[in-house]
Amino acid sequence: MNFPFNFFAAAFAGAFATSLLALPLWRKWCLRTNLVDNPGHRKIHSAPVPLAGGFAVLTGILLPLGVGAILLKLGVVKISSANAIVHGIDRRAIELAMLALGAIAITILGWLDDKHELKALPKFIGQIIIAVAVAAACKRITLFVHNEFFSYAITILWLLTVINAFNFMDNMNGLCAGVGAIGAFIFALIAAAHGEYLVAITGFLMCGALVGFLPWNFPNARAFLGDAGSHLVGYLLAVMAILPHFYTKQEPHRLAVLAPLFVLAIPLLDLAQVSFFRTLNKKPFWIGDTNHLSHRLTRMNLSRTQAVLILWLIAAIIGAIACRL
Repeated sequence: MNFPFNFFAAAFAGAFATSLLALPLWRKWCLRTNLVDNPGHRKIHSAPVPLAGGFAVLTGILLPLGVGAILLKLGVVKISSANAIVHGIDRRAIELAMLALGAIAITILGWLDDKHELKALPKFIGQIIIAVAVAAACKRITLFVHNEFFSYAITILWLLTVINAFNFMDNMNGLCAGVGAIGAFIFALIAAAHGEYLVAITGFLMCGALVGFLPWNFPNARAFLGDAGSHLVGYLLAVMAILPHFYTKQEPHRLAVLAPLFVLAIPLLDLAQVSFFRTLNKKPFWIGDTNHLSHRLTRMNLSRTQAVLILWLIAAIIGAIACRL
């Protein structure tokens, strides 16, 4: 089977263009509905910024995905791997539909938090409900332990951890979106190398949509991801870490199952260290502060832009290791 480079490139380009062009429309809607991040404590912007990024990224993923699926089913797209991709869509239609619904649901949950500033408990309950639904409908983590309860528990824990890691890390312009784009790209490469083209397509779509959003957010922000966007990024990357087969009998060792930890090392490390220090200081770990990795870099006399670029670079280097496992 020939490697469908052109199809992957089209997925990236379609998502990029859709997200880039959809952002102004969502931005106007956010301004009209007062869905904005107002200036305040620990914030550097002096005027309200629309929380439009999550909606633009979701549009950038779902619209090209839907159009591409229809064109493939109708036989309009002629690529060597079309039959295999269409077969995969048919075989995993329910799973794909559930994942798409989960993406919409997690974006709505984030939107509710953006709009009404939900308290930690109801937001966490919403995350749990979505994680349980995804674990029930889709592939689950096993870690070589053949126990259904363990599989459900570790899958739900993984989803909650990654979602909140990206939610926590969304504290500087371009940081969450950039690290998310890097992670999506690496997951896409790993999936494509293993012939898991549907997962690869999802990764390239997500990468394209986030890169399309970045000109509106980095280095100067005319729109933010908001909780809707950071929840969506975390959700999609958590799911992409579950779907591929990182270990097979042909692999030289079992370290391949650690690949997602390398790909998502920066957000996971950031979550772990801020939670540790907040707990050590007897503060609720969900209450924000300025002890994230990005903030620590700025205290080393780096600009915010430099701090973000350094974390992008580190995320890319560590993530590249996952391709060799």
